[in-house]
Amino acid sequence: MQTYLRYCVGLDISKDNLQVCLSVIDTTGRVTVKATTKVPNKPTGFSALVNWVARHRKLELPLTYLMESTGVYHEAVAWYLHQQDQSVSILLPNKAKHYLKSLGYKSKNDKIDAQGLSRMGLEQQLALWKPLSKNLYGLRLLTRQHQRLQELKTQSTNQQHALEHSAFDSSFIDKQLTKLIAVYDAQLAALETAIKELIETDPVLKPKVDALVKVKGLALLSVAVLVAETNGFEGFTNQRHLVSYAGYDVVENQSGNHSGKTRISKKGNSRLRRILHMPAFNAVRFHEPTCEALYTRVYERSGIKMKAYVAVQKRLLLMAYALWRHGVDYDPKYLANRAEKDKKIVPTSGTTRDQLAEAELSYL
Repeated sequence: MQTYLRYCVGLDISKDNLQVCLSVIDTTGRVTVKATTKVPNKPTGFSALVNWVARHRKLELPLTYLMESTGVYHEAVAWYLHQQDQSVSILLPNKAKHYLKSLGYKSKNDKIDAQGLSRMGLEQQLALWKPLSKNLYGLRLLTRQHQRLQELKTQSTNQQHALEHSAFDSSFIDKQLTKLIAVYDAQLAALETAIKELIETDPVLKPKVDALVKVKGLALLSVAVLVAETNGFEGFTNQRHLVSYAGYDVVENQSGNHSGKTRISKKGNSRLRRILHMPAFNAVRFHEPTCEALYTRVYERSGIKMKAYVAVQKRLLLMAYALWRHGVDYDPKYLANRAEKDKKIVPTSGTTRDQLAEAELSYL
């Protein structure tokens, strides 16, 4: 007689519907599909989903719901299930895509995707989803709206610049663009005020954000984006996980005698990389000790300025994570003082200066 271990419900989510697959795994590792269905992607459908699962769940075994983060379409059902005390895991779409490819599926449809997700949830130990607090959700909405308006303003500014230098000018369009840019400026200022007020009124966020803005290069808006896009750094158990989430993890291209370029993956949250672009310049410009030393070292080794600035972006992200996680005050001379204390420590063979710097950062 087979002994079953746990259930998993795979949800393939679209704007209108949820394709559902309930599967179970036994002690031999065999996955069996128990039932499939489709429900509307709205509150009545969520209630029907929970009732449907209860009817087909014959054994009192652990149950997890697994879905992909498909824009905003997954958020409503994820919140509903969380409020019903259900275990929910959410994956980045590329992870699920590569997993399904590894199973050898040649076709792709909603039913196959739901079945693949339920199988993945049973075969792998996936982290459970933790929803953002209401203030962090509000902060994320504000910062993303700020980014959208900033991009629109940049487009209008570029269009105005092109118009001024074109062979045929149009005063009418120029006036329109000038008024449009003024509207964007007013809206951006209002959003920045709203972001500041939201942080000021949150007794948990305020002291942590105040500690991060003391880092040279990180302003209030930069910190707000970092906090909102990482859910207050919740769910990151180590620096490597955070680096991968932001797309700063290194991808090598080497096999046998072939040695290609080494680069960052850029497969992660692009908003984090975008917001850290200018802070990296400012950290070096205003002589933040740790970042300036890292920039100099990488630039001398590679001769590529942007590569050095990307290293500084990663360093700022890790500094923010360490300060937030440990709740300590920012000390610009911390790493220098730590290195001075550790001069008597003999590094192991093969330890590089970058590895030592990362180890020092982990002490924060």
